[in-house]
Amino acid sequence: MTILYTLDNLPHDIRNPVVTIGNFDGVHKGHQILFKKVIERAAEIDGTSLVITFEPHPIKVMSPKKLKPLITVLEQKQELVANFGIDILLLIQFTLEFASISATDFVKEILVDRLGIREIVVGYDYAFGNNREGNIQMLKKMSQRFNFTVHQVSPVYAGDILVSSTSIRNLILDGKVSEATKLLGRSYQIRGEVIEGRKRGESLLGYATANLKLADGLIPKEGVYIANVEIGGKIYQGLTNIGNNPTFQDKELSIETHIFGLSANILGQKIKIDLLSRLRDEKAFASPNELAQQITQDIRQARDFFQKEKNRS
Repeated sequence: MTILYTLDNLPHDIRNPVVTIGNFDGVHKGHQILFKKVIERAAEIDGTSLVITFEPHPIKVMSPKKLKPLITVLEQKQELVANFGIDILLLIQFTLEFASISATDFVKEILVDRLGIREIVVGYDYAFGNNREGNIQMLKKMSQRFNFTVHQVSPVYAGDILVSSTSIRNLILDGKVSEATKLLGRSYQIRGEVIEGRKRGESLLGYATANLKLADGLIPKEGVYIANVEIGGKIYQGLTNIGNNPTFQDKELSIETHIFGLSANILGQKIKIDLLSRLRDEKAFASPNELAQQITQDIRQARDFFQKEKNRS
């Protein structure tokens, strides 16, 4: 996949572009339907599949106090879009100047004149342009004028829950990561760099932990989670604790992961943690020894979880 960071770098030979546009926070099952439709239509007309998104998120520019933590940081969003087989990802820098472009000008000057789109795929509630004045009806009228095709995709449900960034964010904030998986189509992932911790894990509790400096993103409800941990392309099983370590009366939030079977020093490395299931609340124990006993029990439950998953596969 080619990633373009400005409209000025557009190739002149983009063939029959089929486009979808959005913020795509979470790159969830609803977004995935859009991508699949784009790829199908591009294949049908011997065209180029193209995803347009914005950086930073428009709310960060327009109403920064209303911006909520993102489900997917930019790096992960790029990886996920690439995994779907999209040809080009165009990251448009979102500024106040860009926000002032009218819906009509956006279609004519960018989609038609700059990109030369042949088809566009949008969701059921798509809106765009200054003050979100553009809608599906307006887009279809302009498609007749400029000779491109509009495909509208219906809402996607997981059971009786509408798949949306809002519903996924709420589930994660409630610690319901296994339920969020059903809407995302994958496990919720946090990622960041391993940093120096308080050095209590192995010396005091008998269990070494990797302490994460989190990349900007959504932090789930405090508690203990069963997790898969990716380090240098290799997957390990583990337990992740998110919280303030009440046994030790810490004040700052920390994210610590005990990685099964890993003895190497990974300080300074970037890791990815897929949260599979929430095991329990974080709680204070009377002593480090009681906490160590609980961790032993947590590990036993986690191994049972992984064994059941293996038996199901």
